[in-house]
Amino acid sequence: MELTKILIKLLFPGSCPVCGEVQEQFLTDDGVARICPACEKRLKRVAQPFCLRCGKPLEADRIRREYCADCTKRTHAFVQGRAVFVYQGAIIGSMHRLKYGNRRDYAAIFAREAYETYGSWIRRIEPDALIPIPLHKKRRRERGYNQAQLIAEALAGLTGIQVEKNLLLRTLYTQPQRQLSARERKNNLKNAFQMSKKIVQLEKVLLIDDIYTTGSTVDAAAETLMGAGVKKVYVLCICIGGGDAGGLDNGSKSLQNV
Repeated sequence: MELTKILIKLLFPGSCPVCGEVQEQFLTDDGVARICPACEKRLKRVAQPFCLRCGKPLEADRIRREYCADCTKRTHAFVQGRAVFVYQGAIIGSMHRLKYGNRRDYAAIFAREAYETYGSWIRRIEPDALIPIPLHKKRRRERGYNQAQLIAEALAGLTGIQVEKNLLLRTLYTQPQRQLSARERKNNLKNAFQMSKKIVQLEKVLLIDDIYTTGSTVDAAAETLMGAGVKKVYVLCICIGGGDAGGLDNGSKSLQNV
């Protein structure tokens, strides 16, 4: 593991995950690169108001709502979800490189962004474990790594919470979700996950993934976990889709407090 970290630093010496420019002056104390100031201005962070269930940003209007249109129409298996960035603009290319371009170094950068934004929320919900959304073994071989697992491992180093990377398994090789409608996504994930243990002695867990769209993936994973005895499932993603109308105006309350 340490050798992997050393190789990553040699190959990618502190480059911004958005523009790719070397930003050694913006390294954290532990040597993790940051998003450069110029690219920071190009990204849209999730801010109030946002859905109190999935974390999707809401458009503030005269109608005060707590939930996005999607969460008012369906019941999720997870308790709450949070995300750092709105999945639009410059972040799309960055996430694509993390997921498909072997930019494993981005995982530590985005994990730190998640921790700095939602550190107090994570401490408040007190998860017993971090669980990355798994890849099917065939897709894992094709890609060479699971980006959600890399994010979870980096987040574990910041929070001290254990990662259970082999507890939840993806046993069904499904179509890529990005090609499907919301209904097709849900059907695509039926029986996609299984547990490596029949009974799990975990009360609360935090699912980690890179991108939240309709929530079908994390719902399927949460249902599987709860079927094995987990009481509460929370979700933390790096990016989430936007576009809902209506929201709850909570002023300038910090994201760390919701």
